[in-house]
Amino acid sequence: MMRRQTALLLVLSVLLFAGCTPAEPKEVTPTTKNEVCKIGLSFDSFVIERWTRDRDVFVSTANELGAEVNVQSAGGDAEMQISQIKYFIEIGVDAIVIITADAYALTDVLKEAKSKGIPVICYDRLVMNAGADLYISFDNEAVGSLMAQAICDNVPDGGSIVEIMGPDSDYNVPQVMRGFDAVCEEHEMNIILKFNCESWKPELAYDYVNENFEEIASADAIMCGNDALAGEAIHALAERGYAGKIFVTGQDGELEACQRIVEGTQLVTVYKPVEKLARLAAECAVKLASGQSLGETDVFYDGARDIPYIAIGPSAVNRENIDAVIIDSGFHLREEVYMNEG
Repeated sequence: MMRRQTALLLVLSVLLFAGCTPAEPKEVTPTTKNEVCKIGLSFDSFVIERWTRDRDVFVSTANELGAEVNVQSAGGDAEMQISQIKYFIEIGVDAIVIITADAYALTDVLKEAKSKGIPVICYDRLVMNAGADLYISFDNEAVGSLMAQAICDNVPDGGSIVEIMGPDSDYNVPQVMRGFDAVCEEHEMNIILKFNCESWKPELAYDYVNENFEEIASADAIMCGNDALAGEAIHALAERGYAGKIFVTGQDGELEACQRIVEGTQLVTVYKPVEKLARLAAECAVKLASGQSLGETDVFYDGARDIPYIAIGPSAVNRENIDAVIIDSGFHLREEVYMNEG
């Protein structure tokens, strides 16, 4: 046992990690606790493709830092997620990382965790009024701005846009829409329809396009809140011979979205380097769990107070830069991205 601990300390002493301030790498020191650091990680669900990637990178990074991670998925059920957090509190984890199913429903249970001395990280999605020890995410307003700019670069001012978004219970949605709507207002775009998909269910986007096709057929573009919604919207358009005739946007850089960009049925996806986010979050979780300072961060108002905040910038991916952004970075393989190209 002593030999293994010594070897672990030697490995950790030579590894440099990008600490909780993205601009400057910092070393994460091992915990001084006698027991292994335990982190509870609760996902809203794995409906969105990227979450499995986030999970794997987070767990791998935490393990390298000597921590154990208990991963739970709530299947999109806020009550289930509350139960999972209560379970984490009961077993005495050293930190809780939450990808929330609801921006408001988890406030009280996260306050309970904090009252027990357990630090809380809101990962990618904010829990309002909870006073989390860290909110780490992408710049969501920038995500919306990039999608809107892609549309405005291809549609004359005054064009018509349909918005198919995620649920209002996800605080990322209004952040993205602030960025999107601001750019659209500059170009006097007309938002002719708006729809929120409960629990980010992609099939709801398919149904909505079919049920409102007569009006949607006159639109210049459809803004979709993520690539899964975009895929189903395009599926509905394709069945009516409209795929590629109406510009469609998404986010997350999903493989199928990249394939659609190559094929010409999706205009843009907003790529977010989830590996970088997951590594930073794991490093911060280990720091907080072992009583270390996060160092300098930005702040974000959670509805009740300013909390530590780290934001990572996204990138718009289109047909012209997909090789440089997606393939050259290793996010997806060239043969996978181009597998459907005729």
